[in-house]
Amino acid sequence: MRTTYMAHPGDIERKWYVIDAEGQTLGRLSSEVASILRGKQKPQYTPHIDTGDNVIIVNAQHIKLTGNKLEDKYYYRHSQYPGGLKKTRALEMRQNKPERMLELAVKGMLPKGSLGRQQAKKLHVYAGAEHSQQAQQPETYELRG
Repeated sequence: MRTTYMAHPGDIERKWYVIDAEGQTLGRLSSEVASILRGKQKPQYTPHIDTGDNVIIVNAQHIKLTGNKLEDKYYYRHSQYPGGLKKTRALEMRQNKPERMLELAVKGMLPKGSLGRQQAKKLHVYAGAEHSQQAQQPETYELRG
């Protein structure tokens, strides 16, 4: 009789990866980062356990958007007060808070609930080329295609 392997939280080895976002398309980069955060590239992937690795994204200010998304795409937030809807154009978001733009894209691709929130905490995004996780000795991750 064969049994299915299930990962346990104590069995998981986490790596640190650095990804350079310069010249990358927002959606394609985000989907690959979400896959790394979930641990889907590992053979011991288990859907209900956080088996993913930590990801550091640098040069977020140089991310690309295709088509007319810089002018046409909006990011919405609400203050929870009547009439409190605020919207920001993607061009302004990339200039002012490029880290937030990537965080929102990746977070939308993670599971909803406590598991997704736990996986999202392993994402570290920086607008420039410098990051503060040198002590973790991150490896450079080569993106597919």
